Amino acid sequence: MLLVGNRTTRTCAGPHRRAFLQVGASSVLGLSLADLLRVRANGASGAKAKAVILLWLWGGPSQLDTFDPKPGAALDFRGPFGTIPTRVPGVRFGELFPELAKHTDKLAVIRSLRTLSNDHGIAGTIGLTGSAAGGTGLDGKPLQGSARPALGSVVAKATQTTPQRKQGQSGIHPFWVIGGKLHQGKKAIIGEGGGPLGAAWDPFRLEYDPATGTKIPALQLPKELTPERMADRQKLLGALANADRRASELGAAGALSEYRGRALAMLTSTTAAAGFDLSKETDATKDTYGRTRFGQSCLLARRLVEAGVPFVQVNWSDHVEAEEDSGDGGWDHHYRNFQIMQDRHAPWLDQSMSALLSDLHDRKMLDSTLVLAVGEFGRSPKINDKAGREHHPDCYCALVAGGGVKGGRFVGTSDKVAAKPADTPLTPADLNATVQHAIGLTSEQITGLGLTPAGRVIEELF
Repeated sequence: MLLVGNRTTRTCAGPHRRAFLQVGASSVLGLSLADLLRVRANGASGAKAKAVILLWLWGGPSQLDTFDPKPGAALDFRGPFGTIPTRVPGVRFGELFPELAKHTDKLAVIRSLRTLSNDHGIAGTIGLTGSAAGGTGLDGKPLQGSARPALGSVVAKATQTTPQRKQGQSGIHPFWVIGGKLHQGKKAIIGEGGGPLGAAWDPFRLEYDPATGTKIPALQLPKELTPERMADRQKLLGALANADRRASELGAAGALSEYRGRALAMLTSTTAAAGFDLSKETDATKDTYGRTRFGQSCLLARRLVEAGVPFVQVNWSDHVEAEEDSGDGGWDHHYRNFQIMQDRHAPWLDQSMSALLSDLHDRKMLDSTLVLAVGEFGRSPKINDKAGREHHPDCYCALVAGGGVKGGRFVGTSDKVAAKPADTPLTPADLNATVQHAIGLTSEQITGLGLTPAGRVIEELF
């Protein structure tokens, strides 16, 4: 029995400081995308990235305890951790990140990001979409403005011609989120879907649990046909053959939405199924990424990119809180920050992201895959009385690699305690504009999607 569940359309937010413009069905979208694809085919766009992997560090990592340490600051600012050299002379990381320190020749570090809110929900919306419009904080009150599309939705739509063409090529949806829906205090945030671009450009969600394996909520397969158990591909295809024929009939009759049609197409595509099948990876590779949920999710992200997905978002956790979600919570370390960092978060991030960069490099995929690791904000420079750090929107870090980004670059500096940018202040809208630039989108293409371009491309990365 094949079930494709009903979906509830979600709203999302968009560019920082500038509003999106929604266009009707008679927009020039088709022409602008055709022009984009033609330019890419001719190799004239200058874009190197064909795919994006966003490692979303939900909860807000501390900049001082990760990639912008301040060894000269007082102890109640710098914390107990030391620093280590990187491959860039004179630049140091926190001592808990020895593997990433070895990869600074492949990545760039931004140390001067700032955002507009210290509320996880609103800052999360800004981070994922570039705008606070329509965002909802912990108080449950939505901000003014229409919700905007997620960066992944923008990239997904702009890099496709039509859903039918994509299905015909690989049968796989162009935007995936690995992890549950993001929320704080049991309130889901705005910013993970298509918004004004339409529900067809919402992500498909893939959830990985080390104990139970891969789960795809939108593709409700019987237990015996979960991705981890698809050893007999012919048996799977045979079981779904009748459903596929029925899907074609329903699609032709206009009885299925685009989104649900893609779900059915993916279930009958060997390319799509292979993207979810971690049994194809060796134990050594799985060990290299780490047998954590985040580590195996990074491995799944690499597989999805190999299968042709242009945008994959890996959520570190569902909750912002460190203690929730079966002990694998977020980076919201108001207390016991240093114990949690040392025991779990730092070694997991260090191992998994390093493995991802090495794997992409060894497979000659890094030049064409942009990898971005960032949270919604940073942590307070001053340590609180619970050995933790509070929310801090005024200064935080991001790591960027691949997709044309030059390794060994450090963009922006912060003040002596990483409280504010000392130069080159940057925003999530600038990060979004940079990702769009790396994937080959111009302001004309963004406008053709019915959106207003926002933010500046961070040229220092290229």
